[in-house]
Amino acid sequence: MAITLTEAPFFIVGQERSGTTLLMVMLGSHPRIAVPEVSWWYPRFRGYLHTYGDLEREENFRTLASEMIFGLPVPFWGMPANPRAIVDEVVSEARERSFAGVFCAMMERYARWAGNRPRWGEKTPNNLYFVREIREDFPNVKIICVTRDGRDVCAEFLNSGIAPSNIFCAAECWSLGQREALKLGRSLDADSWLDVRYEDLARNPEGTLRRVCAFLGEDYDARMLRFYESPIARARSAKRDHKALGHPVSDRYIGVHKELLSLRDRRIFAFVAGKVMAEAGYELDAEPLEVTEEDAHVFRELGGRTQAALLDGPDGRIVWESYHDWLIDQRDERRKRGIWRDDGGPKPFPSGHPHEGHITGQRAPRRWKEHFAIKRRYDR
Repeated sequence: MAITLTEAPFFIVGQERSGTTLLMVMLGSHPRIAVPEVSWWYPRFRGYLHTYGDLEREENFRTLASEMIFGLPVPFWGMPANPRAIVDEVVSEARERSFAGVFCAMMERYARWAGNRPRWGEKTPNNLYFVREIREDFPNVKIICVTRDGRDVCAEFLNSGIAPSNIFCAAECWSLGQREALKLGRSLDADSWLDVRYEDLARNPEGTLRRVCAFLGEDYDARMLRFYESPIARARSAKRDHKALGHPVSDRYIGVHKELLSLRDRRIFAFVAGKVMAEAGYELDAEPLEVTEEDAHVFRELGGRTQAALLDGPDGRIVWESYHDWLIDQRDERRKRGIWRDDGGPKPFPSGHPHEGHITGQRAPRRWKEHFAIKRRYDR
């Protein structure tokens, strides 16, 4: 099933810490466009739809809708809603009984609330891995991919406390996503895919936004440069990771790796991701330092342990992580009830992928959360 809208939707994808949020609040400041906070619905639900059973059955469809709606990082995207009624309302408004039906119904609800704006867009960085599924669900969709110097991305990963906690793991994650972006950029036509560099957006925001608007078929509007006045930007800028959204765009964050990464870190990054950096058009500033398989294993294990231990610390994501683990538990419960079967055959992406946790936005491997007896928390 697919939904084709008169006003073509768009999705902003890319790596976390690459400027996707900046472009989100900029385009969300356009008077014709509504862009809510992140949803993480494609990474966290699309590959696991088989675990809900036949969505034509009312109970199964309502379960999917409920888990999607109540799993939003920002409750209801800030919209006023009656928690007892919102699932009924969204189910009744869905264009079809599918994942895309719930997705579109919520996006249209947000667009109406934001001032009856005729067009909606969505930003979840790791939708980068689900472009094929997005195009299946919304055939006339447009994709905007934001790319940033991988060293700056990794530097901000390590400085944030919620992402990969060492340079090797950070470089692996960046390289994985950048390879996907390069592959998609080569395979999709210019009407469907637009590459935007963070560095261009920061140095020449008006020129870059004009190019984005031309791609979307929208008139440029200067209000996009006042993104920092928007409710989402104000809320985000109150947090340490997104303070930059509280002021006009600047180039001050280009090259932050020079201060935040050691020479050793830059050399490890060059070893892990140097070839992808070159393919993406960036020049390295350090010679690669070989990482053995033994060292790589240590980096990955220490990364998982550290992320688990930091979940309930300052700037941690324990509530977000707890809900994700609860979703996994619900899948298992549905399997036990016979709603779906694990027959041992090929699993839909990203289930079983070596980087499944990263792709779905999971901050720490479950085994390390259990190892450290990290208690779940559901209050926000």
